[in-house]
Amino acid sequence: MRTAAALSASLLFSLAAAPAHAQIRKLVEENGRIVFVNADENAPVRAAKGKGAASNSALAAASRAGAAVPEENDPHRYHVLSRAEIDKYVEELAAKHNVDPELIRAVIDAESGYNPTATSRKGAQGLMQLMPGTAQQLGVRDAYNAKQNLDAGVRYLRALLDKYNGDLDKALAAYNAGEGAVARAGGVPNIRETRNYVRRITDQYYHSDANGARRWIPAPRTIRREVDPSGKVVFTNE
Repeated sequence: MRTAAALSASLLFSLAAAPAHAQIRKLVEENGRIVFVNADENAPVRAAKGKGAASNSALAAASRAGAAVPEENDPHRYHVLSRAEIDKYVEELAAKHNVDPELIRAVIDAESGYNPTATSRKGAQGLMQLMPGTAQQLGVRDAYNAKQNLDAGVRYLRALLDKYNGDLDKALAAYNAGEGAVARAGGVPNIRETRNYVRRITDQYYHSDANGARRWIPAPRTIRREVDPSGKVVFTNE
């Protein structure tokens, strides 16, 4: 009892001693073990002296790839996007950053259910559930502004895919748990929330081949009949 109390006191002291801006995140591994980490892993990345972790950060790379959406900085032009407008903007961002639009939609659905005002218990905000530190690093002024949130989230997702050489499982795990958690685990960390997150997105929207290996291709789309300008009938799923 005395040992358990000492451990609890030590944990509470360490949490209390953390800087006021730090966010402590509780994670549960698949074996039921509870771990506490500094949430983050989504904190602003500071410039590294020489070669360091920050220089290899996908978050830093994404921040260099763009900034807040210019036209959305004007409060007079701000408005809540409809689902159709969100889907249209997803297509634009997918083409701009070379990310499968179905993957972007899968992440939005898993993160917020397409609710631009969603806020998690951990403080993640908006459609793609950006942590405040992540949003700040990516140049987002208003994480509940759908266009700013989507642009930043897709940039970060693209950077993660680049960092992990197209390994979708690792990219999604890092998006959910942080790049540090993936680095420490050498892959998808043994955290129930993260593994369920990766599994939900990949199983719902992507195939596996005959050997069970995941391939980054979208689920089949409905085949439809079209008539081209010459009158020729074609069937396509594009």
